[in-house]
Amino acid sequence: MSDRVVTIIGDGQMGLVMADAFQRGGASVRVWGPFADELDHLARTRTTSRLEGMTVDPAIEIVADSAEALSGADLLVNAIPTQFIRGVWQGLGPGIAGVPIVSVAKGVENETLLRPTEILGSVIREQDRSPGGLCVLSGPTIATELAAHLPAAMVAASDIPDVAIMVQSWLDVSWLRIYTNTDLVGVELAGATKNVIALAAGMVDGLGAGDNAKSAVLARGLSEITALGEAMGARAETFFGVAGVGDLATTCFSPHGRNRTCGEAIGGGMTLQAFLDSTGSVIEGVATTRSIVALADRHEVEMPITRAIHAILFDGLGPREAIEKLMRRDPKAESIGG
Repeated sequence: MSDRVVTIIGDGQMGLVMADAFQRGGASVRVWGPFADELDHLARTRTTSRLEGMTVDPAIEIVADSAEALSGADLLVNAIPTQFIRGVWQGLGPGIAGVPIVSVAKGVENETLLRPTEILGSVIREQDRSPGGLCVLSGPTIATELAAHLPAAMVAASDIPDVAIMVQSWLDVSWLRIYTNTDLVGVELAGATKNVIALAAGMVDGLGAGDNAKSAVLARGLSEITALGEAMGARAETFFGVAGVGDLATTCFSPHGRNRTCGEAIGGGMTLQAFLDSTGSVIEGVATTRSIVALADRHEVEMPITRAIHAILFDGLGPREAIEKLMRRDPKAESIGG
């Protein structure tokens, strides 16, 4: 048995592909999730409807008791969707304190406008305890491709470099290349905002507006999320790396991307609620759109594409009308970021 113990909190797509990668990288891996019936099915069948075609290695423990899952862990992995992190982690108790945590969630909490690592840190501090180091692991990572061990690159970012280096070294598998970065804000914000732009790209697909329009959405979307990042203290170059434009391009063009698929359905005439009712997956970009517009207001960043998506999702603006409004904006010189 390995002397490295990794506990995955969350048994969805990213939780399971991370469990597979850490286990094949040499760690002893446990998986815990908040829904007992889903854990039981996973333990019995080693499969999940959330990730068809993947069989969970017998060496990976599926643990129903959270205290048992946390006991003796050297690293915790947050794979809970952003809007649910606080509730799930508050229920885990003091066993989370003092252990390094790496988060693979992408989003911004609606009520507080905190990023996933900020939520985790606040939950631990609520217990009058200190985090053991917080890290984000992000990049262009379609889960079905990771499950098939297709090559991918990710970025481990932490303001404690040793934590990022540990995550990098523990994910020493042939299909993953992990880069380290100290721009925790930029990497985490890039992962959140790209889902909003992916909704826009999907709407372009649903409308049949063409590849020229879609590429323009990607390029100008990158510009406005870079502007927000700079206003929040992130480094501009982060948004032009693996966790920035790399993740953005994959999410905007891959047929497997949930946010792009949601946008395509809306562009094709389906209502947001009808799409959400038809899928069993969390569409992180929907809730994140609210948070990003609030952050743009706080930091006085324009973000026209993001604001258009917000109007489509929540204010009844039609996708075609939104494109027309964007195209009629006053002429200006091209700029990237703030």
